[in-house]
Amino acid sequence: MKRIIQFVEKSGLNLQILKTAFAAALSWFVASSLLHSEYPYFAAVAAIITVQVTVADSVDKATQRIVGIIGGVLLSMLLGHWFKVTAVSIFVIILIGMAIAKLLRMNQQIISQVAISSLLVLAFGQTREGYAYERIIETILGSAIAVLINALIVPQNAVPEVERSMLRYCQLAGTTLSSLTALLNNIGSNGKTGRSEVDALIREASAARKALELAEQSLKYNPLLTHQRTRLGQLTESMHQLESITIQIRGIRRSLADLQQAEQAAIDATFALQLQQAMKSTAGCIAAYGQATVSGAAADHQVLYDAMQQAQQDQEICLHNLHNIRSLATLRDIGSILTDLGRIVSETGSQKPLYQPAEVK
Repeated sequence: MKRIIQFVEKSGLNLQILKTAFAAALSWFVASSLLHSEYPYFAAVAAIITVQVTVADSVDKATQRIVGIIGGVLLSMLLGHWFKVTAVSIFVIILIGMAIAKLLRMNQQIISQVAISSLLVLAFGQTREGYAYERIIETILGSAIAVLINALIVPQNAVPEVERSMLRYCQLAGTTLSSLTALLNNIGSNGKTGRSEVDALIREASAARKALELAEQSLKYNPLLTHQRTRLGQLTESMHQLESITIQIRGIRRSLADLQQAEQAAIDATFALQLQQAMKSTAGCIAAYGQATVSGAAADHQVLYDAMQQAQQDQEICLHNLHNIRSLATLRDIGSILTDLGRIVSETGSQKPLYQPAEVK
């Protein structure tokens, strides 16, 4: 059995391919055996086209195909009485059909299907009685079977991928914030700006957002995964918080870059170390937040709570020592950094339910 599975995987087969083949075969069987259709291949073709990655995509594809076919069939039935099958008639009917679909602001999939259906009904509908109606019926049948198979047979659940993506996002956000501490060693001089690190974080944020959108699609019209919607709602809220954290990190990078370019910027070594420690402990909050969000375990929430406490203490030390900074411009930039760090801790603490340690009696 193990060798068979390995062979199947090496051959390039996957669940979607198997679903597509099964949907086509079942559609052919139902159309030919139960409905006694003369054209069962229309049902099979509709099933092949309709099976998509998610149930929502399958529903959209089925809707587009059915609307396009009905439009093309009606057009050919209305105009076919006055046209014989010639190159000119094909040109005119396809032109009219696609133009009407375009005027009605239908998408490209529907417009193309209108053209195909118009051509087929014009070519075969005049010689085969019932061709037009059977084309509509078989398409609806194949599309419906494909949607049901996609929804009921191992439906795609993209929520675990969102969790993995969010964990990577949090880890990279924490690493990025920690790496920005190196900019404090180059105050008053042109050096590393941290832009490349922040750009990489933005790309990771975009990837995480796409994973979330795919998960939302995978749960749409999916009766077997309704229990995952609450979890996805929690992850969506956490994604908003992470995107806010990313904005704060970008603000910190800009403030540090301004400090580098300031001619009179001066921070003593002791305060620089304190600020670096505050940034690192805040970065630890982000990493702990990701782990607590994904696992939901009380132990991970305790780690997050402890990290928040440490970050707040380190930030307070920096705030108490701001009076040692004489330059107003430098004070403004440092204050902006501390404000952003405080907001990051607030975002990591807004997760619910946040673990609270037991009260000591």
